[in-house]
Amino acid sequence: MHHMTYVIQQALILVLVVSGPPIILALIIGFVISVFQAATQIQEQTLSFAPKLVIIFGVLGLAGPWMGSNLLRFTFNIYDRFPALIGH
Repeated sequence: MHHMTYVIQQALILVLVVSGPPIILALIIGFVISVFQAATQIQEQTLSFAPKLVIIFGVLGLAGPWMGSNLLRFTFNIYDRFPALIGH
């Protein structure tokens, strides 16, 4: 059972690492746009949505190969260790 706990822990850490860059950049862009809207009194809802969408797709385009390789490496690692995980 210890092996399975370790695998779940590694999977959760990988999810945080892989999803971190787009989420952090979206939060930063949202904050900057909110400050801009508060300073200029512009309350347009789509003003924050469009830049976040562009930034997220840009980050996914740039970091996609890195994210995919990490996920693929983890998957191959799990498949290699699968007999040890099920066969105590």
